[in-house]
Amino acid sequence: MTARTLSFFLLTFSLLSMPVVAQDTLQISFDAFLSKAKQSSGQLKLQKQDVELAENRVDLAQAQRILPNLSFDTQHGLVPGVESNRDDLSENEYYLDPNLENNWENWAVYTKFELSAVQPIFTWGAINKAIDAAKLGAEAARYKYDADQANYEMRLFELYYSYVLALEIERLLNEAQEKIDQIERQITKMQEEGNESLDESDVFKFEIYKSEFEIQKAEVFENMGFVRETWNYVLRDDEGTVYEPEVRFLDPISMELESIDFYQEAAFNNRPELKALEVGEEATRTYISSLKKQNLPGLYLAGFFNFAHTPNRPRQSNPFIINNTNKLSGGAGFTIRQKLNFFSIKANLERSRIELKKADYAQDAAEDGIMLEVNNTYRQASVAAVKVEQTDEALVTSKRWVRQEQLDYDFGMGEVKDLIDAMKKELELKLKQKERIFEFNSSLAKLNKVSGIPLTTLISN
Repeated sequence: MTARTLSFFLLTFSLLSMPVVAQDTLQISFDAFLSKAKQSSGQLKLQKQDVELAENRVDLAQAQRILPNLSFDTQHGLVPGVESNRDDLSENEYYLDPNLENNWENWAVYTKFELSAVQPIFTWGAINKAIDAAKLGAEAARYKYDADQANYEMRLFELYYSYVLALEIERLLNEAQEKIDQIERQITKMQEEGNESLDESDVFKFEIYKSEFEIQKAEVFENMGFVRETWNYVLRDDEGTVYEPEVRFLDPISMELESIDFYQEAAFNNRPELKALEVGEEATRTYISSLKKQNLPGLYLAGFFNFAHTPNRPRQSNPFIINNTNKLSGGAGFTIRQKLNFFSIKANLERSRIELKKADYAQDAAEDGIMLEVNNTYRQASVAAVKVEQTDEALVTSKRWVRQEQLDYDFGMGEVKDLIDAMKKELELKLKQKERIFEFNSSLAKLNKVSGIPLTTLISN
């Protein structure tokens, strides 16, 4: 039962263990463990990219304010010259010669530069609305990342204290081993003395108990090795340092449960998932406003500058004649832009409205799910608290039972079977006590998590 419990908490991480060459062993607090594990987490680094992409979209939206369309183009090549057979035309009047020919013996380098720019002047606030929508989207992404961190921190909590639980169970098994060795020495002595009060069936039961105990001990030790390797993998220490929990004993968290209304209200106010949905809905609403304004006529300032130069191609003097290989021109002016693809505009707006409804329904569904989650977790924490209390009382009784059977056995009035039964029940209750303390602490941590309360506040208390 103990081995299955440990395996359950460890497998939730779905992490591959890897060998570690130990150079040093350090004890680490939960806060330090949490910080170090999060820094080396590839999962969180991956999810962090969604935040950076959302922030990049804010930069892109803000870039639309100043010269959103600015381009510079150059062209280069070899071009033959031109020649005319008419002596009455100067070079800047070659456009008047219909028989102008290329001079294939005269080559020169052709160079051309083109610069164009468009600057929004008045867009009915469409750009500002687009920026606001992008900022809200980035805020929603950060809340989503906070939710991912909270889930990961909960798994780290269970991993950290599963190590403490393993240490506790290891100590309990060592303590039980001492008692088993003591009983075995007494049985051996009675057999050597030929004590008729020793029943062979009790000896057989004791041997079976020993075998079962060895199996349980082997499972716990194997799990302890797996916990250590998992820890070192999660912490990813390049120097090969082996870490152990600073907490050596598993005690119930000293915190009284508040009323369920407290946790429900805290969840609605603090859960990052809800905040992400709320901000996401507002971002969609702002984006729809931006789309509507983008479909209105906008006033822009546009300009261009063209320059081309080829030494063997003369520039023509007629302003209506343009020599593309040798020219200088430019201009600026105001322009009005109006989108006329009305069917696409309508479909795009309708899609955004559907997304807004979807965001609203998602928020309602999330609130319902969180309410059920808080209620169920609160119930589990309440039951776990009762289990810890009742197990403590049962353990006190079992300890009195063991002392009584031990005294009876030492005075020759008791039987080995009764002593073994008392020892088995005491060990079983000790193991259950630690497991139920772990269950209680985990349920409190989960209650904090589903209520949007940081785990660090739970540990500090």
